[in-house]
Amino acid sequence: MTTDNKNAHLVIVNPNAGRRKGEKDWEKISALLRSAGITFKALFTEAPGHAIDITVSNIESGYKNLIVVGGDGTMNEVVNGIFMQKRYPTREVSLGMITVGTGNDWGRMFSIPHDYSEAISTIKLNNGFIQDAGVVKYYQGQNEISRYFVNIAGIGFDALVVSKTNKMKASGRGGPWAYLKSIITSLVKYRHTWTRISIDDYEINNSVFNISIGICKYNGGGMMQLPDAIADDGLFDITVINKIKKHDVILNLKRLYNGTINRHPMVETYKGKSIFIDSDPLIHLETDGESLGHSPFTFDIIPGSIRVLVGKTA
Repeated sequence: MTTDNKNAHLVIVNPNAGRRKGEKDWEKISALLRSAGITFKALFTEAPGHAIDITVSNIESGYKNLIVVGGDGTMNEVVNGIFMQKRYPTREVSLGMITVGTGNDWGRMFSIPHDYSEAISTIKLNNGFIQDAGVVKYYQGQNEISRYFVNIAGIGFDALVVSKTNKMKASGRGGPWAYLKSIITSLVKYRHTWTRISIDDYEINNSVFNISIGICKYNGGGMMQLPDAIADDGLFDITVINKIKKHDVILNLKRLYNGTINRHPMVETYKGKSIFIDSDPLIHLETDGESLGHSPFTFDIIPGSIRVLVGKTA
């Protein structure tokens, strides 16, 4: 790789993001990038997990400035690629985003504009912020797997909702209301789960509806499940919704959007660095909107590990 290319940007485009906005709007986005004087190489993802491979191979080739054109799931894959590559310390890789997804919750945390031109201006500012990341070990059958994440992991009801939402997206029925629709339909059959949660040296045993663990505040297209989260404090924020009546979930949906969920009597909040969760029966997981596997889970914080380009007010 030449010295000049070390300053170029690798643009990773998910053509399917935002009901194929990644593909439909790429000509406009690429023109704006060139107009802004950004030198770049663009690569399109072709399947789930492809962004991880693209990221690893191109960082190994010398690229240190990455731009994601996609949604939270694409960002998650790129972050996993940053951790998996061996050439640079993770915080030496710069990560910007042009959001074209339906949720865009990571971007909401860091004041990433939805307008493409403004998002590119944000990247040009090079306003770097070193955020924490998390790593979770989970299971698929008998196999233990690790996944990195930079926003929120959802366990229990949230994982079911994300699974349904992702299936809607895959069939072309996504959009900003897909998550809310999935909440309503998922309530019909969902059951609470007896769960043991260890947060550092503290243990909780209870029947739970949902657990949110993360670094940032938002998921589900603007819901604040972790309203007090600070992205660089070296701690996970944890919100545990204990056994709750289904009609109470509907009545309190507004709390998820206005940041008052932690005031509900069936909700408990914690902070911690290491978390272990087991359950009976098995309970499922999503991270950054990606459906993964099942319990048991082990979470560890990775303080100050990812350099992201943020908006002026982040």
